[in-house]
Amino acid sequence: MGSGTSIGRVRGLGSAKEGAHHWWHQRLTAGANLFLMMWLIFSIARLGGYDYVTVHAWLHSAWVAVPMALLILSVFYHFSLGLQVVIEDYAHHEGRIALMVLLNLFTVATAAIAIFAILKVAFGAAA
Repeated sequence: MGSGTSIGRVRGLGSAKEGAHHWWHQRLTAGANLFLMMWLIFSIARLGGYDYVTVHAWLHSAWVAVPMALLILSVFYHFSLGLQVVIEDYAHHEGRIALMVLLNLFTVATAAIAIFAILKVAFGAAA
């Protein structure tokens, strides 16, 4: 090794200054997921019945559709952040970039389908 102190040898080899941002977003979405999932569980538990017509009428309300859409956005963003970390940590080959692109495409596509379904019911699809 070269001369100098231990801290001098590692200077410049630290964080890329992006980890804190990613970590913070993951914690924010985890808190939002907890809050929104509690809302969903309590809201479903208060339903009079669990048949198709009752649940459809419940989701038709804007007071339900908006938090459901927020839940979908938060869960899928949290999912994407978590799998991004797994790919970055454990994929050590050239296909790593392709995996990241596929992850983002999958996340956006499935979240868009879920949001579309919520909006279709909320804006008056027939029961």
